[in-house]
Amino acid sequence: MSIPTPHNTAKKEDIAAKVLMPGDPLRAKFIAENFLEGARCVNEVRNMFAFTGTYKGEPVTVMGSGMGMPSIGIYSYELFNFFGVENIIRIGSAGALDLNIHVRDLVFGMGACTNSNFANQFHLPGFFAPICDFELLKTSTKIAQELGLRFHVGNLLSADTFYGDDMGIPEVMQSNAAWAKMGVMAAEMEAAGLYMNAARANKPDAPRRALAICTISDHILTGEATTAEERQNTFTDMMKVALRTAKEFDHE
Repeated sequence: MSIPTPHNTAKKEDIAAKVLMPGDPLRAKFIAENFLEGARCVNEVRNMFAFTGTYKGEPVTVMGSGMGMPSIGIYSYELFNFFGVENIIRIGSAGALDLNIHVRDLVFGMGACTNSNFANQFHLPGFFAPICDFELLKTSTKIAQELGLRFHVGNLLSADTFYGDDMGIPEVMQSNAAWAKMGVMAAEMEAAGLYMNAARANKPDAPRRALAICTISDHILTGEATTAEERQNTFTDMMKVALRTAKEFDHE
């Protein structure tokens, strides 16, 4: 596939090696306008905005991923394989499944369970365990600790559906409890696909790294939820962690 692609009209040199991916393209615009210097829009196809600028001198691209693994699967695949992107940090929201985790907490996805069939395309003779890059995780959690933020590290659930057919009946609580009993921290919809694409694109001479940092916007088991204002403030904390990680991370 040549670039530009059907989904990204940027030139290869328009995309930085380090990319932040919020699900919402308007949140990408917010980050570009409030945190990046010299930011310019390099993609508008399907309103999936991508902006490239610098954060304290470090080139950074921030691009929306859309919702769900099919969407982030397209954009992250192209970034890793066609645009030469080395690191993608997903920054999104998640619903807590652990009673020790509360709204506004950050969760770092060391792994990502899924009910998706995304991995079937790789024709593996078993089940694949999607995991993040340890060095990105180590750098970002160190920064979160320095900032005094409340955070958790562990397994996420990347779900294929937001509105499941079992919503509103008692069994849905049993399903969520089943994931929770295995130590899954929170549910979201993209991390597993991102991690699998990074694993598939990784080469010894061209490492591809991925990490998901999510903010807890609501608690699936208790009904606890944030207001719009609280979500904005918490998302800002998450953005700062991701941007500092992009600035400070150096695999060399």
